Amino acid sequence: MAEDDFFEDLDNTSNIGDVIKESEEQLRQTRELREREKKMIREERRRRMIEETKREKKTEEEQDVHLPPVRGKHKKKSGNEDDVIISLNGVGKSYVKGVPALEDVNIKIRKGEFVFIVGDSGSGKSTLIRLLLRELKPTTGTITVNGMRVDKIRNGKIPKLRRSMGVVFQDFKLLKDRNVYENVAFAQRIIQTPVREMKRNVPNMLAVVGLAGKYKAKPTELSGGEQQRVALARALVNQPPILLCDEPTGNLDPKNTVEIMNLLDRINKNGTTVVVVTHNDKIVNDMQKRVITIKNGVVVSDEEMGVYLDEDN
Repeated sequence: MAEDDFFEDLDNTSNIGDVIKESEEQLRQTRELREREKKMIREERRRRMIEETKREKKTEEEQDVHLPPVRGKHKKKSGNEDDVIISLNGVGKSYVKGVPALEDVNIKIRKGEFVFIVGDSGSGKSTLIRLLLRELKPTTGTITVNGMRVDKIRNGKIPKLRRSMGVVFQDFKLLKDRNVYENVAFAQRIIQTPVREMKRNVPNMLAVVGLAGKYKAKPTELSGGEQQRVALARALVNQPPILLCDEPTGNLDPKNTVEIMNLLDRINKNGTTVVVVTHNDKIVNDMQKRVITIKNGVVVSDEEMGVYLDEDN
């Protein structure tokens, strides 16, 4: 190889090295630029989330102003026995002799509490709700709800007992041939509320649950979340001190589940005692309320700010 050719190749090699260095520098700068862009996007998303949270909180605060007061609104538990609104002492229930659905259940729920009752299928949760509503009589023990002895109550007093509790079910139980307004007004007609009051109470409650604009719609025209809101409005329009919810989010998607649980939380903060039977571990763990766990008919755990226990434990 001639000397000139050798130095020419050497120059070309040096140029290639420079090109590689320039390319690496460009790649580095590109990566830094992308990282800055990603950081800006993350900060923008965070800013928007903060603003959205503030807007939602402001909306909730504004809506809270319109929540109707609970009759005889109570403060949350103070440790006074007089504040107990639901009491079960040594309660047992057997459908078949020797096979208890519930056994020696002892629970006290105070006025203004929010309580989850959890457990796997067949644990006795639904039996407990039916006992509180006096759809069933306990085999053993005593039950007191809002000052009334449920296990001793006469049949003629059962309607009065049930009027002290609003009830929401998983399948909504709405009247399909009536519109939203008529479904909610039905609860008022049962207790013979004057028409003038009814015309004020029903729209107010529909506004509370966010359905003021859909009072003419039939249940079949509503989403699952909206139907559950109608059921809530119907349960609350008579301002009961207790709200029982049996799997209220069982037929709802995650978004509607969160909205319904937030609404229940607001209702509770207004003074209503809320008892929710559920198997949804996420909402139980997220909300950090009192959690009573039932397994095979026995209360195995009762924790303030509790969590959903793994049923296999």
